[in-house]
Amino acid sequence: MSITDPISDMLTGIRNALSAKHEVVEMRHSVIRTEIARILKREGYITDYVVEGGGIEKSLRMYLKYVPDNVPAIEGLKRISKPGLRRYVGAKGVPRPLGGLGIAIVSTSSGIVTDGEARKKNIGGEILCEVW
Repeated sequence: MSITDPISDMLTGIRNALSAKHEVVEMRHSVIRTEIARILKREGYITDYVVEGGGIEKSLRMYLKYVPDNVPAIEGLKRISKPGLRRYVGAKGVPRPLGGLGIAIVSTSSGIVTDGEARKKNIGGEILCEVW
C-alpha cells in the first residue's frame, strides 16, 4: 500500500477513530505528522502523543480527548492544501477557521505553526488543514 498523502491519511485515521469512540489512534511516523500532533496537543485537541519504535518501524500513537458525555474534543478536520492543488497564503491571508474558534495549521519558513502564530510572526505559507 503506497501512501500518497500522509496528512490526509492522518486526518482520516483520527476522524475514523473519533467516530468509533477509540481512545488511541496509531499510524506510521513522519516528522510532519509528529509536528501536527504536537500542535493538536498544545491546543488541547488531543490528550497526548508518543513516538514509539526505532528506524523504519517508528509509529505515532495519539491519545484522543473526549469531553463529558463522551463527546470528542475534535469536532471536525479538513484538509486544505492537497497534493493536486496546493494552497498558499500571504501573511495577511491566513484564515481564521470558524471565526477563531478553530485552528488552521500552516507550514511556514519558520516551521509548522497555527494560524495565530503565523499572524503574530507576520508570515504566510501553505495551509495544511483546519481543526475545530
